[in-house]
Amino acid sequence: MTRPQLDAVYVVSNKFRFQWEPAQQAHVLLYAEGMIKLNSSAAEVLKRLDGTRTLAAVIEDLQRKFPNAALEDDVKEFVTVAHEQGWISVKEPA
Repeated sequence: MTRPQLDAVYVVSNKFRFQWEPAQQAHVLLYAEGMIKLNSSAAEVLKRLDGTRTLAAVIEDLQRKFPNAALEDDVKEFVTVAHEQGWISVKEPA
């Protein structure tokens, strides 16, 4: 399992659509064959993986929103799993 780099910029894979699903009362990743229901922590991370911020900036933003939580290791672990599952990819420099 490769650890994500803090200077990498991630984006939700174009095979998925990240959105709020009212029927599920949760954020989901939609894809051709179905849907992945996300917990609130995963959704908070994916909201920020918009292709404009480094992983370090995403972690900083989450830390500001949740100041009493030690988040870096958990965010890195989620990003690792999400990348391995193909949910997200590293945005290539323009």
